[in-house]
Amino acid sequence: MKAQRSYRTPAMSTSLRVSPSVHGYRFDTALRKKAVANIFESINEESLQKLFKNSGDKKAEERAKIILATDQDVEEKTRALMALKQRRKDKLLQFLTLRKYSIKVH
Repeated sequence: MKAQRSYRTPAMSTSLRVSPSVHGYRFDTALRKKAVANIFESINEESLQKLFKNSGDKKAEERAKIILATDQDVEEKTRALMALKQRRKDKLLQFLTLRKYSIKVH
């Protein structure tokens, strides 16, 4: 005797929606914080360095100084941060190259 298969549609999951209207609240954009051009304008250098250090940045002091420099415009800051990132890549490549040669020698 063959067992009959049940061809039911799967039950929908009970996942919650992201929308605040699920709980009866209306989304009011007037209650949002206003955007600012410089998100670091009200932070001091020490706090910014701590933030970068806690995220694992080895160049936290230099990065904080670049960001908080008042004598640079946005483009200069961007170039300085990109140069900092490039130096990190160059040092990593240099390290890997030296490591490759040291393995061949031994």
